[in-house]
Amino acid sequence: MKIVMLDGETLPLPLTAPPGCSDWQVQGHTAEDAIVTALQDATVAITNKVPLRAATLEQLPSLRFICVAATGYDCIDIDACRARGIVVSNVPGYSTQSVSEGVIAAIFALRRQLLDYATSTRTAWPDAQHFCLHRQPIQDIGGATLGIIGKGEIGQATGKLAQALGMKVQYADRKGSRSLRDGYVSFEQVLATSDILSLHCPLSEQTRQLIDREALSKMKPQALLINTARGGLINEGDLAEALQQGRIGGAALDVLSSEPPDTDNPLLQPGLANLLLTPHIAWASQSGVHNLLQGITANLIAFSQGQPINVVS
Repeated sequence: MKIVMLDGETLPLPLTAPPGCSDWQVQGHTAEDAIVTALQDATVAITNKVPLRAATLEQLPSLRFICVAATGYDCIDIDACRARGIVVSNVPGYSTQSVSEGVIAAIFALRRQLLDYATSTRTAWPDAQHFCLHRQPIQDIGGATLGIIGKGEIGQATGKLAQALGMKVQYADRKGSRSLRDGYVSFEQVLATSDILSLHCPLSEQTRQLIDREALSKMKPQALLINTARGGLINEGDLAEALQQGRIGGAALDVLSSEPPDTDNPLLQPGLANLLLTPHIAWASQSGVHNLLQGITANLIAFSQGQPINVVS
């Protein structure tokens, strides 16, 4: 059985071949025009973010299984896989702790103005007249309201951590929903009443650019926006404008709509001091990476034994 990993460089530790694999290949990175060649005669493809769309799958008659090296699988054309009888599995839950802690860390960084103080202290503090230096207002975490969009494992784990810190947590129902589900608050009310809004929903046609100019205008002027899910959930031009004009308090983004981002992405422009940007690494704690590697191997073994697990197709 030939197994090909298409983007091994996205994993900070090496992925080893499972038992019984006769042909194991790990590509550091695979450009879209090289996917078909890389997967020629392969039975199994492993991909983190390299897309596998219908036109590509049509040229891969030997492909029987795709293991997504992540929880989100929007890089895969699931309908095309179903039509061709290709099984798709993901790795759920591997980064729940890592991502939820990353959200809380971002909230602390923004609410307590750590970015500004960390960069200004070395130059400004020596010239201060007093023992302390007041530059930006510092806000407590306890008592703040956290609105969460997406009540999956990571959304709920984030909510539990926030509650342990004394935050009030509310989960947003689907935008435009006519009736509220138990345990949810209307989308509009969450926008209007949250001090921090954290995104944890999948990217779909229904959620693409969910946070746009209209949504941002309904948020509190000092509200924070956190996104560790998918960059496409946000209209990046609208967010850059809102940050520039001070219409929201700040944002922390671990994901962008295109990764690596284009140099003309409006969120990369200088002067957005209230933006904390990290390169899609909220998932990558040491334990998170270990869990992911174990999950990939478990998926491969289960498929080879004819009993695939974590199937999403």
